[in-house]
Amino acid sequence: MPKKAGSGESTADLLAYLFGPGNHEEHTGPHLVAAWTPGLPCPARTPGRMTLSDLALLLDAPVDALRGPKPAEHVWHVSVRNEPDDRVLSDTEWATVAAEMVAAAGIAPRGDAQACRWVAVRHADDHIHLVATLARQDGRHPRIRGDIPRMHTAARAFETAWDLTPMSPLDRTARRAPVTGEREKAARRGLPEAARESLQRTVREAAALAADDADFLTRLRDAGVRVREHYDENGALDGYAVALPGDRADHGSRPVWFSGRTLAYDLSLPRVRERFHPVVAPADLALAHTRIREAATLLARAGRAEGAGDVAALGDLLVVAAATSPAPVRDQIRAAAAAFEQASRAPGTRTLHGTARAHFKASARALEHAPRTARGGGAPAVLTLLIALVEAVEAATAWHRAQEHDAQTRAAAQAAALLREAATLTTTPPPTRTSRAVPRTVRVTPAAGRGPVVAPPVTAVPPRPRPNPVPHPQPSPGPGRAR
Repeated sequence: MPKKAGSGESTADLLAYLFGPGNHEEHTGPHLVAAWTPGLPCPARTPGRMTLSDLALLLDAPVDALRGPKPAEHVWHVSVRNEPDDRVLSDTEWATVAAEMVAAAGIAPRGDAQACRWVAVRHADDHIHLVATLARQDGRHPRIRGDIPRMHTAARAFETAWDLTPMSPLDRTARRAPVTGEREKAARRGLPEAARESLQRTVREAAALAADDADFLTRLRDAGVRVREHYDENGALDGYAVALPGDRADHGSRPVWFSGRTLAYDLSLPRVRERFHPVVAPADLALAHTRIREAATLLARAGRAEGAGDVAALGDLLVVAAATSPAPVRDQIRAAAAAFEQASRAPGTRTLHGTARAHFKASARALEHAPRTARGGGAPAVLTLLIALVEAVEAATAWHRAQEHDAQTRAAAQAAALLREAATLTTTPPPTRTSRAVPRTVRVTPAAGRGPVVAPPVTAVPPRPRPNPVPHPQPSPGPGRAR
Protein backbone atom coordinates (compact mmCIF):
# COMPACT_ATOMS: atom_id res chain seq x y z
CA MET A 1 0.00 0.00 0.00
CA PRO A 2 1.76 3.20 -1.14
CA LYS A 3 1.30 6.21 1.11
CA LYS A 4 2.59 9.66 0.31
CA ALA A 5 4.53 11.42 3.04
CA GLY A 6 4.98 15.15 3.26
CA SER A 7 7.15 16.83 0.67
CA GLY A 8 10.29 18.50 1.97
CA GLU A 9 12.99 21.03 1.33
CA SER A 10 16.01 19.12 2.64
CA THR A 11 17.19 15.87 1.10
CA ALA A 12 19.98 15.58 3.67
CA ASP A 13 17.61 15.85 6.64
CA LEU A 14 15.27 13.19 5.28
CA LEU A 15 18.15 10.79 4.57
CA ALA A 16 19.52 11.38 8.06
CA TYR A 17 16.17 10.37 9.52
CA LEU A 18 15.71 7.30 7.28
CA PHE A 19 19.22 5.99 7.95
CA GLY A 20 19.12 6.96 11.63
CA PRO A 21 17.64 5.10 14.61
CA GLY A 22 14.24 6.74 14.29
CA ASN A 23 12.46 8.88 16.84
CA HIS A 24 12.11 5.95 19.24
CA GLU A 25 14.81 3.52 18.13
CA GLU A 26 12.35 1.78 15.78
CA HIS A 27 14.67 1.68 12.73
CA THR A 28 16.68 -1.53 12.41
CA GLY A 29 19.45 -2.11 9.89
CA PRO A 30 18.72 0.81 7.52
CA HIS A 31 20.20 0.29 4.03
CA LEU A 32 19.63 0.92 0.33
CA VAL A 33 17.72 -1.70 -1.63
CA ALA A 34 17.53 0.14 -4.98
CA ALA A 35 18.49 3.42 -6.65
CA TRP A 36 18.30 5.26 -9.97
CA THR A 37 21.66 3.81 -10.97
CA PRO A 38 22.69 0.17 -10.39
CA GLY A 39 25.46 -0.53 -7.91
CA LEU A 40 25.15 2.73 -5.97
CA PRO A 41 27.14 2.27 -2.71
CA CYS A 42 25.09 2.18 0.49
CA PRO A 43 26.09 4.82 3.08
CA ALA A 44 25.21 2.46 5.92
CA ARG A 45 27.12 -0.56 4.66
CA THR A 46 30.02 1.07 2.77
CA PRO A 47 30.56 4.43 4.47
CA GLY A 48 34.08 4.57 3.06
CA ARG A 49 32.67 4.79 -0.46
CA MET A 50 29.52 6.85 0.15
CA THR A 51 28.40 9.09 2.99
CA LEU A 52 24.93 10.48 3.59
CA SER A 53 26.18 13.93 2.56
CA ASP A 54 27.53 12.50 -0.69
CA LEU A 55 24.22 10.78 -1.43
CA ALA A 56 22.25 13.95 -0.72
CA LEU A 57 24.51 15.94 -3.07
CA LEU A 58 24.04 13.35 -5.84
CA LEU A 59 20.26 13.38 -5.47
CA ASP A 60 20.12 17.19 -5.38
CA ALA A 61 22.46 17.72 -8.34
CA PRO A 62 19.67 17.91 -11.02
CA VAL A 63 17.75 20.39 -8.85
CA ASP A 64 20.81 22.56 -8.32
CA ALA A 65 21.48 22.51 -12.07
CA LEU A 66 18.05 23.90 -13.01
CA ARG A 67 18.32 27.23 -14.84
CA GLY A 68 14.75 28.28 -14.20
CA PRO A 69 12.81 28.41 -10.91
CA LYS A 70 13.43 25.56 -8.55
CA PRO A 71 10.58 23.71 -6.78
CA ALA A 72 9.83 25.14 -3.35
CA GLU A 73 9.65 21.58 -1.98
CA HIS A 74 11.79 19.45 -4.22
CA VAL A 75 11.88 16.22 -2.14
CA TRP A 76 9.32 13.52 -3.07
CA HIS A 77 8.80 10.92 -0.31
CA VAL A 78 6.51 7.86 -0.37
CA SER A 79 6.41 4.80 1.89
CA VAL A 80 5.29 1.41 0.57
CA ARG A 81 4.32 -1.29 3.06
CA ASN A 82 2.56 -4.63 3.16
CA GLU A 83 0.40 -6.20 5.86
CA PRO A 84 2.22 -7.31 9.03
CA ASP A 85 0.81 -10.82 8.54
CA ASP A 86 2.33 -11.15 5.06
CA ARG A 87 5.61 -12.97 4.58
CA VAL A 88 8.77 -10.89 4.84
CA LEU A 89 9.89 -9.78 1.39
CA SER A 90 13.57 -9.99 0.46
CA ASP A 91 15.67 -6.98 -0.52
CA THR A 92 15.54 -8.17 -4.13
CA GLU A 93 11.75 -8.26 -4.06
CA TRP A 94 11.56 -4.81 -2.48
CA ALA A 95 13.94 -3.53 -5.16
CA THR A 96 11.52 -4.84 -7.81
CA VAL A 97 8.65 -3.11 -6.04
CA ALA A 98 10.62 0.15 -5.81
CA ALA A 99 11.47 0.22 -9.53
CA GLU A 100 7.85 -0.47 -10.48
CA MET A 101 6.51 2.18 -8.11
CA VAL A 102 8.74 5.02 -9.29
CA ALA A 103 7.94 4.07 -12.87
CA ALA A 104 4.20 4.12 -12.19
CA ALA A 105 4.48 7.45 -10.35
CA GLY A 106 6.26 9.16 -13.25
CA ILE A 107 9.45 9.69 -11.25
CA ALA A 108 11.52 7.29 -13.36
CA PRO A 109 9.59 5.76 -16.29
CA ARG A 110 11.13 2.55 -17.60
CA GLY A 111 13.85 3.11 -20.17
CA ASP A 112 14.08 6.85 -19.42
CA ALA A 113 17.78 7.56 -18.80
CA GLN A 114 17.08 11.25 -18.04
CA ALA A 115 14.50 10.63 -15.33
CA CYS A 116 14.62 11.89 -11.74
CA ARG A 117 17.13 10.47 -9.31
CA TRP A 118 15.71 8.30 -6.55
CA VAL A 119 16.63 5.78 -3.85
CA ALA A 120 14.73 3.13 -1.87
CA VAL A 121 15.64 2.80 1.83
CA ARG A 122 14.66 -0.13 4.02
CA HIS A 123 14.81 -0.03 7.82
CA ALA A 124 12.02 -2.50 8.74
CA ASP A 125 10.70 -5.85 7.55
CA ASP A 126 7.37 -4.63 6.23
CA HIS A 127 8.07 -1.43 4.29
CA ILE A 128 10.47 0.72 2.29
CA HIS A 129 10.79 4.48 1.75
CA LEU A 130 11.13 5.98 -1.71
CA VAL A 131 12.96 9.31 -1.93
CA ALA A 132 13.36 11.31 -5.14
CA THR A 133 14.22 14.87 -6.12
CA LEU A 134 11.77 16.62 -8.43
CA ALA A 135 14.05 17.60 -11.30
CA ARG A 136 14.86 15.43 -14.28
CA GLN A 137 18.47 15.05 -15.34
CA ASP A 138 17.68 16.77 -18.65
CA GLY A 139 16.58 19.92 -16.83
CA ARG A 140 12.83 19.40 -17.16
CA HIS A 141 10.25 18.97 -14.41
CA PRO A 142 8.65 15.53 -13.95
CA ARG A 143 4.95 14.97 -14.50
CA ILE A 144 3.75 13.17 -11.40
CA ARG A 145 0.13 14.32 -11.12
CA GLY A 146 -1.95 11.33 -10.01
CA ASP A 147 1.11 9.44 -8.80
CA ILE A 148 -0.52 7.70 -5.82
CA PRO A 149 -3.52 6.24 -7.72
CA ARG A 150 -1.17 4.81 -10.35
CA MET A 151 1.06 3.35 -7.63
CA HIS A 152 -1.97 1.70 -6.03
CA THR A 153 -2.75 0.04 -9.34
CA ALA A 154 0.81 -1.30 -9.48
CA ALA A 155 0.51 -2.54 -5.88
CA ARG A 156 -2.56 -4.63 -6.77
CA ALA A 157 -0.48 -6.52 -9.33
CA PHE A 158 2.16 -7.44 -6.73
CA GLU A 159 -0.52 -8.60 -4.29
CA THR A 160 -1.90 -10.99 -6.89
CA ALA A 161 1.45 -12.24 -8.17
CA TRP A 162 3.01 -12.79 -4.72
CA ASP A 163 -0.13 -13.89 -2.85
CA LEU A 164 -0.05 -10.96 -0.44
CA THR A 165 -2.99 -9.61 1.54
CA PRO A 166 -5.13 -7.66 -0.93
CA MET A 167 -5.70 -4.07 0.05
CA SER A 168 -8.78 -2.18 -1.01
CA PRO A 169 -8.47 -0.19 -4.25
CA LEU A 170 -8.16 3.58 -3.97
CA ASP A 171 -11.92 4.11 -4.09
CA ARG A 172 -12.02 6.56 -1.16
CA THR A 173 -13.77 4.05 1.08
CA ALA A 174 -10.87 2.55 3.07
CA ARG A 175 -10.60 3.61 6.69
CA ARG A 176 -7.97 6.23 7.49
CA ALA A 177 -5.84 4.58 10.13
CA PRO A 178 -3.53 6.54 12.42
CA VAL A 179 0.03 6.90 11.22
CA THR A 180 2.96 5.46 13.12
CA GLY A 181 3.74 8.74 14.89
CA GLU A 182 0.15 9.06 16.14
CA ARG A 183 0.17 5.54 17.55
CA GLU A 184 3.54 6.11 19.25
CA LYS A 185 2.31 9.37 20.74
CA ALA A 186 -0.74 7.60 22.21
CA ALA A 187 1.50 4.90 23.68
CA ARG A 188 3.75 7.52 25.32
CA ARG A 189 0.69 9.18 26.86
CA GLY A 190 -0.66 5.85 28.07
CA LEU A 191 -3.79 6.09 25.91
CA PRO A 192 -5.53 2.97 24.57
CA GLU A 193 -5.88 4.44 21.07
CA ALA A 194 -4.64 7.33 18.96
CA ALA A 195 -6.43 10.67 19.01
CA ARG A 196 -7.53 10.15 15.39
CA GLU A 197 -9.39 6.94 16.34
CA SER A 198 -11.14 8.54 19.31
CA LEU A 199 -12.21 11.50 17.20
CA GLN A 200 -13.38 9.28 14.34
CA ARG A 201 -15.73 7.41 16.66
CA THR A 202 -17.00 10.59 18.38
CA VAL A 203 -17.66 12.44 15.12
CA ARG A 204 -19.28 9.38 13.56
CA GLU A 205 -21.66 9.00 16.51
CA ALA A 206 -22.64 12.68 16.28
CA ALA A 207 -23.15 12.47 12.51
CA ALA A 208 -25.25 9.32 12.86
CA LEU A 209 -27.87 11.09 14.99
CA ALA A 210 -27.68 14.76 13.94
CA ALA A 211 -30.61 16.40 12.19
CA ASP A 212 -28.84 19.59 11.04
CA ASP A 213 -25.61 21.59 11.35
CA ALA A 214 -26.41 23.06 14.76
CA ASP A 215 -27.39 19.65 16.15
CA PHE A 216 -24.20 18.10 14.78
CA LEU A 217 -21.89 20.73 16.28
CA THR A 218 -23.72 20.66 19.61
CA ARG A 219 -23.38 16.89 19.85
CA LEU A 220 -19.63 17.19 19.21
CA ARG A 221 -19.19 19.73 21.98
CA ASP A 222 -21.38 17.73 24.35
CA ALA A 223 -19.10 14.75 23.71
CA GLY A 224 -16.17 16.75 25.10
CA VAL A 225 -14.13 17.47 21.96
CA ARG A 226 -12.91 20.87 20.84
CA VAL A 227 -14.65 22.18 17.73
CA ARG A 228 -13.45 24.84 15.30
CA GLU A 229 -15.92 26.07 12.68
CA HIS A 230 -15.02 27.51 9.27
CA TYR A 231 -17.22 29.98 7.40
CA ASP A 232 -17.06 31.19 3.81
CA GLU A 233 -17.02 34.83 2.71
CA ASN A 234 -20.83 34.95 2.96
CA GLY A 235 -20.84 33.76 6.56
CA ALA A 236 -22.11 30.27 5.76
CA LEU A 237 -20.63 27.26 7.54
CA ASP A 238 -18.51 25.32 5.06
CA GLY A 239 -16.27 23.16 7.24
CA TYR A 240 -15.22 22.14 10.71
CA ALA A 241 -12.28 20.69 12.60
CA VAL A 242 -12.05 18.83 15.90
CA ALA A 243 -9.32 18.29 18.48
CA LEU A 244 -9.02 16.01 21.46
CA PRO A 245 -8.45 17.88 24.75
CA GLY A 246 -4.85 17.44 25.82
CA ASP A 247 -3.62 16.44 22.35
CA ARG A 248 -1.15 19.17 21.48
CA ALA A 249 1.79 19.73 19.13
CA ASP A 250 4.81 22.01 18.86
CA HIS A 251 5.84 21.50 22.49
CA GLY A 252 2.28 21.98 23.70
CA SER A 253 1.79 25.34 22.02
CA ARG A 254 -1.24 24.39 19.88
CA PRO A 255 -3.99 21.75 19.67
CA VAL A 256 -3.78 19.05 17.00
CA TRP A 257 -6.77 19.76 14.75
CA PHE A 258 -8.34 17.23 12.37
CA SER A 259 -10.74 18.36 9.68
CA GLY A 260 -13.66 16.04 9.04
CA ARG A 261 -12.25 14.96 5.70
CA THR A 262 -8.91 14.21 7.34
CA LEU A 263 -10.64 11.82 9.73
CA ALA A 264 -12.58 9.96 7.04
CA TYR A 265 -13.83 10.52 3.50
CA ASP A 266 -17.45 10.52 4.64
CA LEU A 267 -16.94 12.85 7.62
CA SER A 268 -16.41 16.06 5.66
CA LEU A 269 -19.23 18.54 6.26
CA PRO A 270 -20.89 17.99 2.83
CA ARG A 271 -20.90 14.22 3.36
CA VAL A 272 -22.20 14.56 6.92
CA ARG A 273 -25.02 16.77 5.65
CA GLU A 274 -26.06 14.06 3.20
CA ARG A 275 -26.85 11.86 6.19
CA PHE A 276 -29.03 14.38 8.05
CA HIS A 277 -32.56 13.08 8.53
CA PRO A 278 -35.61 14.80 10.00
CA VAL A 279 -36.12 14.10 13.68
CA VAL A 280 -38.50 11.20 14.20
CA ALA A 281 -40.40 10.36 17.35
CA PRO A 282 -38.56 7.90 19.56
CA ALA A 283 -39.88 4.36 19.24
CA ASP A 284 -39.55 1.47 21.63
CA LEU A 285 -37.09 -1.30 20.93
CA ALA A 286 -39.74 -3.74 19.73
CA LEU A 287 -40.70 -1.34 16.95
CA ALA A 288 -37.01 -0.77 16.20
CA HIS A 289 -36.52 -4.51 15.69
CA THR A 290 -39.45 -4.58 13.27
CA ARG A 291 -38.16 -1.58 11.34
CA ILE A 292 -34.69 -3.06 11.01
CA ARG A 293 -36.13 -6.28 9.59
CA GLU A 294 -38.33 -4.35 7.18
CA ALA A 295 -35.31 -2.28 6.13
CA ALA A 296 -33.29 -5.46 5.55
CA THR A 297 -36.01 -6.70 3.18
CA LEU A 298 -36.01 -3.38 1.31
CA LEU A 299 -32.22 -3.40 1.08
CA ALA A 300 -32.28 -6.89 -0.41
CA ARG A 301 -34.42 -5.52 -3.25
CA ALA A 302 -32.59 -2.20 -3.63
CA GLY A 303 -30.99 -1.10 -6.85
CA ARG A 304 -27.50 0.28 -7.27
CA ALA A 305 -28.30 3.90 -6.35
CA GLU A 306 -30.87 3.27 -3.62
CA GLY A 307 -28.73 0.74 -1.80
CA ALA A 308 -25.93 3.27 -1.31
CA GLY A 309 -28.10 5.35 1.00
CA ASP A 310 -29.37 2.27 2.78
CA VAL A 311 -25.93 0.89 3.67
CA ALA A 312 -24.80 4.34 4.83
CA ALA A 313 -27.79 4.55 7.20
CA LEU A 314 -27.13 0.99 8.39
CA GLY A 315 -23.56 2.01 9.23
CA ASP A 316 -24.92 4.89 11.32
CA LEU A 317 -27.30 2.51 13.09
CA LEU A 318 -24.44 0.17 14.03
CA VAL A 319 -22.48 3.12 15.44
CA VAL A 320 -25.45 4.08 17.65
CA ALA A 321 -26.03 0.45 18.65
CA ALA A 322 -22.39 0.20 19.76
CA ALA A 323 -22.65 3.40 21.81
CA THR A 324 -25.85 2.30 23.60
CA SER A 325 -25.18 -1.43 23.98
CA PRO A 326 -24.75 -3.10 27.38
CA ALA A 327 -21.26 -3.87 28.63
CA PRO A 328 -21.20 -7.65 27.93
CA VAL A 329 -21.56 -7.15 24.18
CA ARG A 330 -20.27 -3.60 23.72
CA ASP A 331 -16.81 -4.58 22.48
CA GLN A 332 -18.22 -6.97 19.86
CA ILE A 333 -20.80 -4.47 18.57
CA ARG A 334 -18.22 -1.69 18.50
CA ALA A 335 -15.87 -3.96 16.51
CA ALA A 336 -18.74 -4.81 14.15
CA ALA A 337 -19.48 -1.11 13.60
CA ALA A 338 -15.80 -0.46 12.88
CA ALA A 339 -15.65 -3.41 10.47
CA PHE A 340 -18.80 -2.26 8.67
CA GLU A 341 -17.49 1.29 8.30
CA GLN A 342 -16.03 0.64 4.84
CA ALA A 343 -19.17 -1.24 3.81
CA SER A 344 -21.20 1.88 4.62
CA ARG A 345 -19.35 3.78 1.87
CA ALA A 346 -20.30 2.58 -1.60
CA PRO A 347 -17.66 3.41 -4.24
CA GLY A 348 -18.43 6.11 -6.75
CA THR A 349 -21.77 7.27 -5.37
CA ARG A 350 -22.58 10.73 -4.00
CA THR A 351 -26.31 10.41 -3.23
CA LEU A 352 -27.57 8.73 -0.11
CA HIS A 353 -31.25 8.27 -0.86
CA GLY A 354 -32.68 4.84 -0.14
CA THR A 355 -35.97 3.16 0.60
CA ALA A 356 -34.65 1.49 3.77
CA ARG A 357 -32.89 4.58 5.06
CA ALA A 358 -35.85 5.99 7.02
CA HIS A 359 -36.29 2.71 8.91
CA PHE A 360 -32.62 2.57 9.86
CA LYS A 361 -32.63 6.22 10.99
CA ALA A 362 -35.79 5.74 13.08
CA SER A 363 -34.25 2.67 14.72
CA ALA A 364 -31.11 4.63 15.56
CA ARG A 365 -33.25 7.30 17.20
CA ALA A 366 -35.05 4.63 19.24
CA LEU A 367 -31.73 3.25 20.50
CA GLU A 368 -30.54 6.73 21.40
CA HIS A 369 -33.53 7.30 23.65
CA ALA A 370 -33.16 3.96 25.41
CA PRO A 371 -30.78 4.68 28.34
CA ARG A 372 -29.22 1.28 27.72
CA THR A 373 -30.44 -1.37 25.34
CA ALA A 374 -30.57 -3.98 28.10
CA ARG A 375 -33.02 -1.86 30.10
CA GLY A 376 -35.58 -2.11 27.31
CA GLY A 377 -36.30 -5.75 28.04
CA GLY A 378 -33.11 -7.37 29.27
CA ALA A 379 -31.10 -9.99 27.42
CA PRO A 380 -34.04 -11.09 25.19
CA ALA A 381 -34.36 -7.54 23.84
CA VAL A 382 -30.63 -7.37 23.15
CA LEU A 383 -30.72 -10.73 21.38
CA THR A 384 -33.70 -9.70 19.26
CA LEU A 385 -31.93 -6.51 18.29
CA LEU A 386 -28.74 -8.35 17.36
CA ILE A 387 -30.61 -10.89 15.23
CA ALA A 388 -32.31 -8.04 13.37
CA LEU A 389 -28.94 -6.32 12.84
CA VAL A 390 -27.42 -9.56 11.53
CA GLU A 391 -30.25 -9.83 8.99
CA ALA A 392 -29.65 -6.23 7.87
CA VAL A 393 -25.88 -6.66 7.59
CA GLU A 394 -26.32 -9.90 5.63
CA ALA A 395 -28.62 -8.01 3.23
CA ALA A 396 -25.91 -5.36 2.87
CA THR A 397 -23.33 -8.09 2.19
CA ALA A 398 -25.52 -9.51 -0.58
CA TRP A 399 -26.09 -6.04 -2.04
CA HIS A 400 -22.37 -5.25 -2.17
CA ARG A 401 -21.65 -8.67 -3.67
CA ALA A 402 -24.18 -8.00 -6.43
CA GLN A 403 -22.47 -4.67 -7.19
CA GLU A 404 -19.04 -6.42 -7.21
CA HIS A 405 -17.75 -4.27 -4.34
CA ASP A 406 -15.16 -6.75 -3.08
CA ALA A 407 -13.73 -4.72 -0.19
CA GLN A 408 -17.19 -3.73 1.04
CA THR A 409 -18.42 -7.32 0.80
CA ARG A 410 -15.56 -8.51 3.00
CA ALA A 411 -16.15 -5.70 5.51
CA ALA A 412 -19.87 -6.45 5.79
CA ALA A 413 -19.27 -10.18 6.17
CA GLN A 414 -16.79 -9.51 8.99
CA ALA A 415 -19.32 -7.26 10.73
CA ALA A 416 -22.00 -9.97 10.49
CA ALA A 417 -19.65 -12.51 12.08
CA LEU A 418 -18.93 -10.15 14.98
CA LEU A 419 -22.63 -9.53 15.53
CA ARG A 420 -23.30 -13.26 15.63
CA GLU A 421 -20.55 -13.54 18.24
CA ALA A 422 -22.29 -10.85 20.29
CA ALA A 423 -25.60 -12.70 19.94
CA THR A 424 -23.92 -15.84 21.27
CA LEU A 425 -22.78 -13.92 24.34
CA THR A 426 -26.35 -12.85 25.11
CA THR A 427 -27.55 -16.46 25.08
CA THR A 428 -24.75 -17.67 27.36
CA PRO A 429 -25.79 -17.52 31.03
CA PRO A 430 -23.41 -15.61 33.25
CA PRO A 431 -21.11 -17.80 35.34
CA THR A 432 -22.68 -18.75 38.64
CA ARG A 433 -20.84 -17.63 41.71
CA THR A 434 -20.99 -19.72 44.83
CA SER A 435 -22.72 -17.73 47.52
CA ARG A 436 -20.57 -17.43 50.62
CA ALA A 437 -21.86 -15.96 53.80
CA VAL A 438 -19.63 -13.36 55.32
CA PRO A 439 -18.42 -14.80 58.63
CA ARG A 440 -19.10 -12.72 61.67
CA THR A 441 -17.69 -13.09 65.14
CA VAL A 442 -20.23 -12.87 67.92
CA ARG A 443 -19.20 -12.23 71.46
CA VAL A 444 -21.52 -14.02 73.86
CA THR A 445 -21.62 -13.42 77.57
CA PRO A 446 -23.27 -16.29 79.45
CA ALA A 447 -26.32 -15.49 81.52
CA ALA A 448 -26.01 -15.60 85.29
CA GLY A 449 -26.27 -19.05 86.73
CA ARG A 450 -25.45 -20.84 83.50
CA GLY A 451 -22.32 -22.53 82.37
CA PRO A 452 -20.07 -21.00 79.78
CA VAL A 453 -21.27 -21.18 76.21
CA VAL A 454 -18.57 -22.29 73.82
CA ALA A 455 -19.09 -21.02 70.28
CA PRO A 456 -18.04 -23.33 67.44
CA PRO A 457 -14.78 -22.31 65.78
CA VAL A 458 -15.08 -20.16 62.62
CA THR A 459 -12.61 -21.54 60.15
CA ALA A 460 -12.99 -18.74 57.60
CA VAL A 461 -11.48 -16.12 59.88
CA PRO A 462 -8.15 -16.71 61.63
CA PRO A 463 -8.32 -16.20 65.38
CA ARG A 464 -7.17 -12.82 66.50
CA PRO A 465 -4.32 -12.95 69.03
CA ARG A 466 -5.46 -11.76 72.42
CA PRO A 467 -3.17 -10.24 75.03
CA ASN A 468 -2.84 -11.85 78.44
CA PRO A 469 -5.91 -10.77 80.38
CA VAL A 470 -5.40 -8.50 83.34
CA PRO A 471 -7.95 -9.38 86.04
CA HIS A 472 -10.08 -6.54 87.27
CA PRO A 473 -13.47 -6.48 88.92
CA GLN A 474 -16.52 -6.17 86.71
CA PRO A 475 -20.14 -5.71 87.68
CA SER A 476 -22.35 -8.72 87.18
CA PRO A 477 -24.91 -8.19 84.40
CA GLY A 478 -28.49 -8.13 85.46
CA PRO A 479 -31.13 -10.59 84.33
CA GLY A 480 -31.87 -10.49 80.61
CA ARG A 481 -28.88 -8.29 79.86
CA ALA A 482 -25.87 -9.27 77.88
CA ARG A 483 -22.75 -7.33 77.21
